[in-house]
Amino acid sequence: MSVDEYLAWSEDNPGRYELVQGEVFAMAAERARHANTRVAVFDALRSALRAASVPCRAMPDGMTVRITAHTAYEPDALVYCGPRIDPDAVEVKNPIVVVEVLSPSTRRTDASEKLAGYFQVPSIHHYLMVDPDRRTVVHHRRAGDGIESSFLEDGTLILDPPGLELPVASLFEEP
Repeated sequence: MSVDEYLAWSEDNPGRYELVQGEVFAMAAERARHANTRVAVFDALRSALRAASVPCRAMPDGMTVRITAHTAYEPDALVYCGPRIDPDAVEVKNPIVVVEVLSPSTRRTDASEKLAGYFQVPSIHHYLMVDPDRRTVVHHRRAGDGIESSFLEDGTLILDPPGLELPVASLFEEP
């Protein structure tokens, strides 16, 4: 199945899915900790965007990011810049930041296939892997011809572009 066929199929098939090399995979049910962290990440991104006054928007899970003609992921949150996307869109074509909240069932995929896949998208400059169990963030960022990675437990993430400062603590629900 191509991404275009998948997007048409998903309109009639409610639920959370991803397309990997032409095959549709249902996403597993999430734990409350994962859901609460996902909401905290989205709220933190929106707050950072407001504080920075940049022409960008945060989107929660549910939006599709096309990786190749036959692979599309649905990150837990993302940021895109520029004009607002069509209100009926299900795909964000030029995200600049993508975020995955790790879970036991997705940890390995998020750190391998998705890491490689997201950086195939030229607009993506930052990929955050947020671990709600360890309260850590792995920040992968585009750097020249490669990718630099850092591990944070506290402090402030600098996401430039688009010029955001994001306190690490803000990415997690209150204990």
